[in-house]
Amino acid sequence: MAGEVVVEREIAAPAERVWAMVADVTRMGEFSPENVGARWLGGASGPAPGARFRGTNRRGWRRWSTWCTVIDADAPRRFAFRVAAGGLAVAEWHYELEPTATGCRVTETFVDRRGPVVRTAGRLLTGVADRETHNRVGMQQTLAALAEAAPRAPDPS
Repeated sequence: MAGEVVVEREIAAPAERVWAMVADVTRMGEFSPENVGARWLGGASGPAPGARFRGTNRRGWRRWSTWCTVIDADAPRRFAFRVAAGGLAVAEWHYELEPTATGCRVTETFVDRRGPVVRTAGRLLTGVADRETHNRVGMQQTLAALAEAAPRAPDPS
């Protein structure tokens, strides 16, 4: 059974602005403690179902890349993508945004899709034995960084 981690945070900015920040995967390195950024692949230039991107990650001296496919890009409500490495499933990441009286509530979800081989290889490559606990902390940091940056960010046009 796949593991799942869900983290929620209220952000004092409109959902449209926060969605634009989350769905711009080239900026995720500004917010995430593990991801250092991404680049769109195959002519893609932004979030749309089927668009692909390569994510680059680091933890200490360890570095690795993943290949991702957008599975949902419903602005300003949802953004989601699947992650693979070496052609094998790794995870899904989902962002749900709900307007509130003071901005929006962002729910970030990590769904572990690794099989035994990828799970073992991932421990060796990343140095993380407990991915769910590690990701919960990272997700809290990511949403905190978004909450800090979003009120000052320009509105998407």
